[in-house]
Amino acid sequence: MEPIWAVGLMTGTVLDGNIDVALIKTDGERIADTGTYALAPYPQSIRALLEQTLRQARAWNFEGPEPAIFREAEEALTRAQSAAVRDLVESQGMSMADIGIVGFHGQTVLHRAPQPGRIGRTRQLGDGELMASLLGTKVAYDFRSADVAAGGQGAPLAAAYHAALLKQADVSGDTAVLNLGGVGNITWWDGKGDIVAFDTGPANAPVNDFIKAKGLGEMDRDGKLAAAGKVDEERLARLLQHPYLTKPYPKSLDRFDFTAAMADGLGAEDGAATLTAFTVSAVGKALDLLPRRPKRLAVSGGGRHNPTMMAMLESRAGVEVVQAETLGWKGDAVEAECFAFLAVRVLRGLPISFPSTTGAPEPMRGGKLAG
Repeated sequence: MEPIWAVGLMTGTVLDGNIDVALIKTDGERIADTGTYALAPYPQSIRALLEQTLRQARAWNFEGPEPAIFREAEEALTRAQSAAVRDLVESQGMSMADIGIVGFHGQTVLHRAPQPGRIGRTRQLGDGELMASLLGTKVAYDFRSADVAAGGQGAPLAAAYHAALLKQADVSGDTAVLNLGGVGNITWWDGKGDIVAFDTGPANAPVNDFIKAKGLGEMDRDGKLAAAGKVDEERLARLLQHPYLTKPYPKSLDRFDFTAAMADGLGAEDGAATLTAFTVSAVGKALDLLPRRPKRLAVSGGGRHNPTMMAMLESRAGVEVVQAETLGWKGDAVEAECFAFLAVRVLRGLPISFPSTTGAPEPMRGGKLAG
């Protein structure tokens, strides 16, 4: 198949109020061209609606009928994300007729990893049929359900795209890709056939929630609070005994599996420092689980804008840390680009998850097609 233009969408569990939209040209195996990328802010009304939806999702916890708010939130976010796609495409002097497919991840509201004797559950809100009708193009959506139904983790799904990026940047196996969103996830590829991916632990979510609870804004901007604070090393040592951190992969997390409560009783600076140190120390433990410890981490996602987190990552995880841009990638766009890439794989019937990335029993196709 010849490469086609595809748009990818991602809104992370960190709920920063933005829609990530990216345009790439791909055949689902290699990246022929990276087009453009934009952040499209949600209106405050949708942002508040999504925060309420996440609260109700946690109370629901897959028991009984879904909360009514899901339908309202799903339509609102689908319409907002459809408008963001059209705006991005038209800003490039293109029309929707030039776009082969849109990869619509939707908003994860709840994710429960499988346990022995129990398959996992995952729920993303996003109406692919509505988006396809609004945009007049094919839409791939609901990327995780098939993997979970087959016994897989349903996450992380970025591995196929991360490996495609590494094929063009570093085939030595010495570089791994770390994404720091609400949750952290890592992809390691040996340069030949082996690929491993899993969630490392929390990333920005607990710090952001802690700062919000203190009434100090949405996040620890530029890591200033953490830089001014002192890590509670005794507490950190206790937190690092959490069984998830040494559990073998494949493994995945919900955004609320590790919370701001880890810093209960600490002041703003020390709490931010301790939560940041926990995030990066969890990454260090993740590196020790890989078949071979990488020498370098290429970091994408919002966490890489936090210089305190990046400096702590290098010192506490014991690894060279570089921005994704060092390898010629757009660090903020990688996750949205990933779903454009996966959408083309869905279109072609190629697998999007693998036994060594999600624990699926075999390489799994996934996603639904609309339009």
